[in-house]
Amino acid sequence: MSASEPVLALTQGDPEGIGPEVLLRALADGAAAGARVVVLGEREVLERAARDGDVPLPADVRTAPETGQRAALWALEEACRLARSGAVDAIVTAPITKSALADVGFAFPGQTELFGARLGVNEPTMLLAGDSLRVALVTTHMPLSEVPSAVTTDGVIRAVRHLDRALRSWWDVETPRIAVLGLNPHAGERGLLGAEDAAVIAPAVELCRAEGISCEGPLPGDGTFAPHSRTRFDGFVAMYHDQGLAPLKAVEGGRAINATLGLRVPRTSPDHGSARDIAGEGLADASSMASAIRLAVRAARRGNPFDAATARTD
Repeated sequence: MSASEPVLALTQGDPEGIGPEVLLRALADGAAAGARVVVLGEREVLERAARDGDVPLPADVRTAPETGQRAALWALEEACRLARSGAVDAIVTAPITKSALADVGFAFPGQTELFGARLGVNEPTMLLAGDSLRVALVTTHMPLSEVPSAVTTDGVIRAVRHLDRALRSWWDVETPRIAVLGLNPHAGERGLLGAEDAAVIAPAVELCRAEGISCEGPLPGDGTFAPHSRTRFDGFVAMYHDQGLAPLKAVEGGRAINATLGLRVPRTSPDHGSARDIAGEGLADASSMASAIRLAVRAARRGNPFDAATARTD
């Protein structure tokens, strides 16, 4: 491996979804230019997607020892194994169907949590990024009723630090401006609508500011995402899944990508699901997958800002 030609591990995703076809189409369109790719999955599924899409199959395909959803799960675990061994510089994952994977032993709420368990030196941070919005989450896939107790000062600090590093390293933002959202409506309204904003989030913002990170908060989620306000910031830290991702998807449509921050190698994926209802019909849009691959190439070339030396302080 070398910084000039990073190696990417790409997983096929749900064999019954659009993952294989958008993955191969993005590669055929040159999304991984300047990098070597290792595609992990069920060869028959990938060959069928290549035939249907009239695109070439990459030279390096590592064939799963099993088929179906077990092949999809194997691909994820194999990508982690390759990353731990130093054989790849970044990982790009196609969409999975969580319920189907759970039937064959997938024990995580999502791929973010799997990679955190396998490759994280600390808790990972989910980041969704589009052309104009980049939103990191303090909590990810959990019931809304569990969110208030899961939002901690340490968790907010970690998400702000991870977002700051990613913006500097991967997007060339010299001094990122970060908005930290409140948990409650109106960011708690000075305690009238909840105590968490002042007691949990505000101390995290002050500590990050003391470290030199340019961040503000807690800020009301609704007004901060308004058109006249959001241009003031390079990134946003949301407290829970829909608080951050509903505005992002409304603004960015299908252009956004998903990245997992805090791992020993960068991991990206498209910001959409497996879309089984249109799989194999030639209707799937590969642009989000292409963006995820391009970001993985760029991040791999620039090095990982979440190495052990920096992560130990989180």
